[in-house]
Amino acid sequence: MSRASPVHLVFPIFPNLTQLDFMGPVQFLSRLPGAVVHVAAASLDPVPTDCNVALMPTVRFADCPQSDILCVPGGHGVREALHDSAAVPFIAAQAPGARWVTSVCTGAFLLGAAGLLTGKRATCHWAYTHLLPMVGAVHEAARVVEDGNVITAGGVTSGIDFALTLIAREAGEETARMIQLALEYDPAPPFPGGHPDTSGPARTDALKSRVYDRAAAEMGDALARI
Repeated sequence: MSRASPVHLVFPIFPNLTQLDFMGPVQFLSRLPGAVVHVAAASLDPVPTDCNVALMPTVRFADCPQSDILCVPGGHGVREALHDSAAVPFIAAQAPGARWVTSVCTGAFLLGAAGLLTGKRATCHWAYTHLLPMVGAVHEAARVVEDGNVITAGGVTSGIDFALTLIAREAGEETARMIQLALEYDPAPPFPGGHPDTSGPARTDALKSRVYDRAAAEMGDALARI
C-alpha cells in the first residue's frame, strides 16, 4: 500500500489564543492521512493561552514550510496579534500557496487583516459576527462556512465541525466518519443553548453585558486601526 503524500498543516499561534480553537482542529486534522503538523510562532518560546496552559511551537514563522492547510485560531489575543509585526505577515505569505485557508472563531479577523476575506462569505464567534464587514467579509449564519478554498468556523467548538468538513474534502467522507468515530465525537450536551438562537435573549444579553459587549468593542477598535 502506498503511503499518503505529506499534507502540511500549519497553525500560527500567538499569546492569549483560545486553546480549544487550536486543540480541537489539530486533534482531528492530525489524523488526516499524510498529516504533518507545524505549530508556528514568532519564536520557539512557550505561548500562553487563555486558560493558563502554554503551547510549545514546533517551528518559527521564519522557518516554517509552506502549508497545504493553513488554520488560524482565535481568542482575545487576536486584538494584539492584529498589530504585531509577525503573525499577519506570516498568514499573508502562507495563504497564496495553501490549498485551504481556514480559521476558527475570531481567527477570521487575522485572515481579514491579511486581505484574505474581501468579498468572501465567512463566520466567526456569534458575539463578533457584526464586525466581519470591517475586514471585507459577508457574514453567513452557519457553524462552518466555505467560500472557495477559504473555510471559516464559528466559535471555539465549531473548530471540530470545521475539521471534519475539511477532512471530508481532502480524504473523503468515509475517512472523516472514521475519524469522528475514533475520537468519539458524538455531541450530546447536558443542556441545550450553545448559541443565542437556542439560549434565548435573556441569557444571551446577560453574557453579552458581562463579557462580549466590551470584548467586541475592543476588537472593533483594534480592527479600525489596521
